[in-house]
Parts: sequence; C-alpha cells; structure tokens
Amino acid sequence: MNSRNFFSGIILIALCVVSIQAQEKGVVIRVVTPASTPRDAQLFITGNHLLLGEWDAGVVRMKKENDTVWLFHGHFLEDFFLEFKITRGHWNTEALYEAASVPPNTMLTVKNDTVVTLRPIGWKDFGFKIEGGITGTVRYHRGLRTNDLPNPRDVIVWLPLSYEKEKTKRYPVLYMHDGQNIIDPTTSFGGFDWRVDEVVDSLVKKNRIEEIIVVGIYNTKDREPEYSDTKLGRAYVEFVIHTLKPLIDSIYRTKPQREHTGAMGSSMGGLISFLFTWWHPEVFSKAGCVSSGFLVDSNKILRDVKMYAGTKKEVRLYLDVGSVGLEARLKPGYDEMITLLEEKGYTRGKDLEYFYDEGAEHNERAWARRVWRPLVFMFGK
Repeated sequence: MNSRNFFSGIILIALCVVSIQAQEKGVVIRVVTPASTPRDAQLFITGNHLLLGEWDAGVVRMKKENDTVWLFHGHFLEDFFLEFKITRGHWNTEALYEAASVPPNTMLTVKNDTVVTLRPIGWKDFGFKIEGGITGTVRYHRGLRTNDLPNPRDVIVWLPLSYEKEKTKRYPVLYMHDGQNIIDPTTSFGGFDWRVDEVVDSLVKKNRIEEIIVVGIYNTKDREPEYSDTKLGRAYVEFVIHTLKPLIDSIYRTKPQREHTGAMGSSMGGLISFLFTWWHPEVFSKAGCVSSGFLVDSNKILRDVKMYAGTKKEVRLYLDVGSVGLEARLKPGYDEMITLLEEKGYTRGKDLEYFYDEGAEHNERAWARRVWRPLVFMFGK
C-alpha cells in the first residue's frame, strides 16, 4: 500500500470512529435511596445491554455519590431502547416504587444526553410479599446434565389434579423453557411467574383443555446460545429429546407420542420452541412461540423457513407479540414469520394461530395474561 492510500485509510477509519461516537449519548441513572436502605448496601444496575450486565443482578455496581445518592454513567447509541432495574446485588433485593408490587422495567429510548432520577420507596426483601404461589403438585429433578452441555440444570414437573387419583390415566406433556419463571414466583425473574399452574387448572375445570403435565426446564447462564440455532442450541434440543424426555416418560404416566407432545417459551424461549418442532416434528407436534426472537442471528430462522422446499411439516404453531418496548422491535419478525408460514400452506385456526397483544410489555405479567391462548390452541378440546 502506498503512503497516500495508507493515510486515506487512516482518515476513513477516523471518520467512522467520529461518526459512531457522534451517535452515542450519555445516560446518567441517579438513584435516591429510601431510609430503609442498609448503611453498608451496594447498589447495582442491570438491564438489556452489556454495560448493564445483561440482566445479571449483581454485576454492574453503581457509584456512591453520598449517603443517599448512587450514580451510573454510560454511553449508548442514539435510539437504543434501554430497559433496566436497580438492585442491591440480587433479584430478591430489587428496588420497589409501589408498596408490595414488583415494578416493570424502567424504560428509556436514548435520544439525547439524559439524566434519569429514580426514588425507590423500599426493597423487595424488606416486607415485600411475593404474589401468588404454586397451585397443585410439583416435583423437582435437580442438576440434570449431558456431556454436550457445560451447565447442569434443574427441572420442575407440574402434575394435573387427577394424577394421583386416576392411577391408569396418561397425559400429554408440554415442555417449557425458562422453567424457573413459569410456576413458582419465588424463583421467577422479578418475583412474578407465568402462573401456568393456575391457568392450566382453570382451563381444565372449564373443560377447555385436556389435563396435561408441564415440564419446566430451568435456563442457565448460556441461555441465549442454548435457545438459538448454535452448537449449544442443537445440543440443548438433543438433551431434551434423548435425556430429559425419556426420563419424564419413564417416571410419569405420559402420552409419549408426538401428537401429545409440545413445547412453549417466550422471547428466545419462543424461538427454540419453534425450532423444536421445525427440526424434530417427529417428536414435537406443536409449539407456543410467545414474543419470539425470530430476528436474532440476522434473521436466520426466517431465511431457513423461506428457503424450505420440503414436504409441509405436520405441526401446529402459535405465535404472538405485544407492542411496548422490546415487543415493538420483535413485531417485524412475528409479522414475517406469519407470512412465511401462510405461504407454506399453514392455515389460521387449523395448524396456525397468532395474536397481537396491543399494549403488552415483554415480561412475565404480560405472558401470564395471555398464556391461555396457546394452551387452548395446543391442547384444546
């Protein structure tokens, strides 16, 4: 390279750096702590960005300005949609803004240099009552593992009301991802679960769905790669098919056939639920894809579905999405997937169903309100 081209390259790189920096905006999060805050407390911020620890409650420590004020200062690209929460290092020490109520994420679209001041009234571990509880019978299988996945994981199994009474009856099975969030509010992200136990029980009593067994698979620190089309994602699917499902079928009175086996999850859990059926329709015949991340990996799954030219897969698929915050960013993928599936011959009301939840956010409360929809579609009478 001659000197003229070399310096032209340096100038171009510098201009690119300046351009990127010009798009960044400074965001200051200022927290004024309540009187109940322990004197030796440390405050943390966590949210949907690497600078915020990607939802790990005890990674990003805030800076103490004085006895009551803590600060976080970061730079984010203009128009980035920030979601975050404040904790004292664990999810059970989350900041509260209303009495006995788990708050939604604090949300901010970065437009300008901004200072956000938060004034919590207390902390979850100080007199906070977790909403709800477990309805029915659950059993746990701890530390399940396979050689192809680096992290062991727990599994919670919810049994229908008649399970202990009708000793010869067998049941369909729904495998759900992010299992710690679906039944037990004490283990759920933010202290509020999907209430799958209550919803299934209610739908059964109303004779709207079959009785089912729900298997909740806890996530791990490798959640994102395990819930997408990666080497770990493929290994996770193989774990469920070849390790977990045989275990469940051997211990519980299941209907193991494909027509009685489904998968469901939200966000990345919605994506991997789709992949369970798309990759292995011989095992899973139905999927509930709630607020799904169809746009990850440069829209790979959308491209795969578009290019698929084989025989139509005999599966039933439910898709939904909300409209607020991250949900709005997921909607284009939801729209495109519906279009692609209809082009492949899937028919709404038969082997395809979808729902746009206007006003819904990306959280367990929203999913709890509409989880009856995929349950009725997959296991309805």
